[in-house]
Amino acid sequence: MMRIPFELAETVVAVVDEGTLDAAARRLHITPSAVSQRIKALEEQLGQVVLVRSKPARPTEAGTAIVRLARQAALIEHDAITVLGVDEGEAARATMPLAVNADSLATWFLEPLARLSERHPVVFEVHRDDQDFTAGLLESGTVMGAVTSRATPVAGCRVSVLGAMRYEAVATPRFVARWFGSGVDAEVLGQAPVVDLDRRDDLQTRWLRAQGADPARPPRHYVPASNDFATAVRLGLGWALLPTFQSKDALARGELVPVGGMPVDVPLHWQQWNLRSELLEAVADEIVAEGRRVLSPLEDPVSRR
Repeated sequence: MMRIPFELAETVVAVVDEGTLDAAARRLHITPSAVSQRIKALEEQLGQVVLVRSKPARPTEAGTAIVRLARQAALIEHDAITVLGVDEGEAARATMPLAVNADSLATWFLEPLARLSERHPVVFEVHRDDQDFTAGLLESGTVMGAVTSRATPVAGCRVSVLGAMRYEAVATPRFVARWFGSGVDAEVLGQAPVVDLDRRDDLQTRWLRAQGADPARPPRHYVPASNDFATAVRLGLGWALLPTFQSKDALARGELVPVGGMPVDVPLHWQQWNLRSELLEAVADEIVAEGRRVLSPLEDPVSRR
């Protein structure tokens, strides 16, 4: 049976993570030529190309399988070192890549990570993306776990329900007086400026359609960070849907007011590799418990935990 040398698989991960062979060489403390030779040796052994030599470098389908293998092997190795009680100092600290949507990252996701870092020798590499796309980072092997809107398990993963993040349309009193002084209807919504996180953020678009408004009409601002996005709304740049526990204090102080319309609930799930690892289980338990504590309850028809 063909065996994949762990050193070669680790090299692929380093190139994918760092983006270039030179950066991977610095991480691995070898020369760029040695990195290139390792990649070439693995491709010759597999009979397949594992990297697209672009900037940044990205894995092929075969390379994705290698990345996933290397990350899983590293996690299992870390668990074994921990059980054996081998003291390797910082070398024993595991790196765990995770994916999360911007609003969760800005509101509740970091607290469980902070608690975990106090109890376990682990550092986190957090990838931020829309909840509709974070599952793709699991499929590619980029991350080991993800907060996602996807309820169907990614191949080789299992799912736990977290809850629903509730959003309500809000704006400043001054903005409402200027644009919605005569009421909120489809015509006015087609003229009032709206704030989106980025061009993949369809939350405001969905809400506009629910109000019978044409989402292509209103002018749009794009503010690509959750806290800055909320700040833009509080400064009166436009209206938008904010998570209720992100806007509640500003609403209580009168800095924001509801625009109206029905709230939007976005279901969130935790997906992780279906891999028996004490560290991964500890991370999952902490994140799932925190999500269920702060988010609105959601039925759990797909839980695998």
